[in-house]
Amino acid sequence: MPDNQTLPRPAAAGAPPRAAGVRLRARAALTAAAPALAAYAAVRAVGLLVFQGAASAAGKDAWHLLGGRWDSVWYQRIAENGYGYTATLPDGTLHPDLAFFPLLPALERSLAAATPLTLQGAGIAVAWLAGLFAAWGIGAVGARLHGRRAGVVLAALWGAYPTAFVQSMAYTETLFTALAAWALYAVLRDRWIVAGALSVLAGLTRPSAAALVAALTVTAAVTLVREYRSGPRPGLLRRRARMLIGVCLAPVGWLAYVVFVAVRQGGPFAYFEVQAEWGNSIDGGRALAAFIAGLPLPAALGLCAVLGLLGWLVVLCVRQRQPLPVLVYGIAIVVISLIGSGYFGSRPRLMMPAFPLLIPPALALLRLRSTARTVGVLTVLALASAGYGAWTLLGPGPP
Repeated sequence: MPDNQTLPRPAAAGAPPRAAGVRLRARAALTAAAPALAAYAAVRAVGLLVFQGAASAAGKDAWHLLGGRWDSVWYQRIAENGYGYTATLPDGTLHPDLAFFPLLPALERSLAAATPLTLQGAGIAVAWLAGLFAAWGIGAVGARLHGRRAGVVLAALWGAYPTAFVQSMAYTETLFTALAAWALYAVLRDRWIVAGALSVLAGLTRPSAAALVAALTVTAAVTLVREYRSGPRPGLLRRRARMLIGVCLAPVGWLAYVVFVAVRQGGPFAYFEVQAEWGNSIDGGRALAAFIAGLPLPAALGLCAVLGLLGWLVVLCVRQRQPLPVLVYGIAIVVISLIGSGYFGSRPRLMMPAFPLLIPPALALLRLRSTARTVGVLTVLALASAGYGAWTLLGPGPP
């Protein structure tokens, strides 16, 4: 070969094709997320193993307990037959299936159609996969605010939440939390249209998407006021346009379902009437106060102590100056969970998506300055959560 001959360079040198670039970014993202995902998966594995052992000892089918009772059955019925079923209780109370939002049943039906899974298996699979995506998003938020170790601990703490057993059930909590966490992460990255689109999906999952809408709206309003006071800057107009698009998108999913119920039932307030039939109207906390007042004194004092601890966590979040969207979202989830008239036993589950409340405990664990101690505390919490979950799932009442 002549010395002066130049070998052709690969076309992709220094500039990989778009597909290769996407793969590289995806691989890097998964590598960064791996510790948080592993920590979360380990905590939930403890919960599932303890539950499986308890169910076997009691002679019960663990799979059925995770996907064949309570709200899971309603979602699967919608996935199979669409809306239109109403249960009549012995006291004559009507419970229409329109109280349940459509995204989870749609995913169950799609997954069952594309795989050998039954609707029950598809519901559990969606919940488990969504749990991993939720842990990924929670870890990403924690890492952005306080570093990667904080993200890992935050994801593990969410997996050890007292009612984290619901994360393994065919319920909507993991799906909603995944969408909410990534929407908040998108806002923190100033990607407002992505945040709005994720909020649309969250609004098709649970009514608590109102907390996400509030987070985006309040953050956008405060940001616009601050930018107006600081004067014009290059590129500000385009950024404001994206922000407004995201905010306008955020409530569309929830509003679309409210309109769907209104059209189907023939009344503009039909959605709220359906929720009232289930006992889920907003009463400002009167039902909670009445529930506490009806308890024996030791139980009432214990519940007040738990509510006080919840309030203290909110105070710590404010003192830590969490970013506005994260702070508003966490507080709004708590408020929505406490001011309704629904079944009291479900309120801890309803508050589970409020993962920002776990940021102060996560930072406290990091201050132990010892990985062994941190792992030890998380192990104890995981075992406690697993024991409580097994006891609850083997009991008669819904979570």
